[in-house]
Amino acid sequence: MSPVATGNGNGTAAGPAATRLEPSTPRGDVRTATAAEPSPADVEMTYLDAISDALRTEMRRDETVFCLGEDIGAFGGAFKVTDGFIEEFGSARVLDTPLAENAIIGTAVGAAIEGMRPVCEMQFADFIACGFDQLVNVAAKMHYRQGVAVPLVVRLPSGGGFSGGPFHSQNPEAWFMQAPGLKVVAPATAADAKGLLAAAIRDPNPVCFLEHKGLYRSVKGPVPSGEHVLPLGQARVVREGSALTVVAYGSAVLLAEQAAEELGAGIEVLDLRSLVPLDRDAILSSARKTGKVLIAHEATASAGVGAEVAALITERAFEHLDAPVRRLTAADVPIPFSPPLEQVVLPQLEDMKEACDELLRY
Repeated sequence: MSPVATGNGNGTAAGPAATRLEPSTPRGDVRTATAAEPSPADVEMTYLDAISDALRTEMRRDETVFCLGEDIGAFGGAFKVTDGFIEEFGSARVLDTPLAENAIIGTAVGAAIEGMRPVCEMQFADFIACGFDQLVNVAAKMHYRQGVAVPLVVRLPSGGGFSGGPFHSQNPEAWFMQAPGLKVVAPATAADAKGLLAAAIRDPNPVCFLEHKGLYRSVKGPVPSGEHVLPLGQARVVREGSALTVVAYGSAVLLAEQAAEELGAGIEVLDLRSLVPLDRDAILSSARKTGKVLIAHEATASAGVGAEVAALITERAFEHLDAPVRRLTAADVPIPFSPPLEQVVLPQLEDMKEACDELLRY
């Protein structure tokens, strides 16, 4: 069983180039961000440290922000994101909870309704299934039902690649995309992890924050010190090109970047960053410019992000396409414990290069 690649479409290419998003751009602006140059105020951080820094910064800035989850206090969390937090903020703002995800989310909903800004940590994204009812049927619908804001964040350590097996390796973002009222974020870089988490905490809506475990210590880069907030719903042009667009998010962004560098072709890489709201303008602009699109993600293929993006492109940019819209995803199977089998199921660099090459030669 190998990663899935599928497709559909036909036509020609054209379209405007994306523009740089400045830090002062208001949230409602639909311009697409391009990769920014490091500034003297930037600090080199891992993806994990950037998430931790965002939490610390927001908790220092706003006393209504607090964390809750399993082993996040004295132990510092399963991945040490909240290491040292209980010493700085105390047990009243760093709450160790029982092994009860439904209670964690339910408690957070009640606190958010009363004016707090809770940040829930699921030890693994897979465990959110136990809190699904409170998140999808209560938090997501509260504003529609009663006009009440529910400003909470659920941090979801997701993804495979470490032989965690079927219960610790899932990418559940598509579950939440079908629940109106939830926002869904999936950063690929350290700087984006900090800026998007800060934005998620400040947002008045419940936000699912997907943080790929494989990026925690493998990804490192310049991160703005102090407060750093990025608008939700704006994609980022990682690499400009004119021959092919790779639309990706999370761990797939790094694979796309590496494949583009090694192939040396005119491949544009678009990092979605935010899945809900989705930057449709950026996707369509890039698709119209290059005429060929590969959508890549580590989650399974059926009814996933790739299917939504492919439908968008074929509905609104079909006449600009020169090739079928393709997807590169994990196979529709549980993630195996076996390292060799896991590598077969999840998209690898060679799979990305092969999919790109096939589209370039189409």
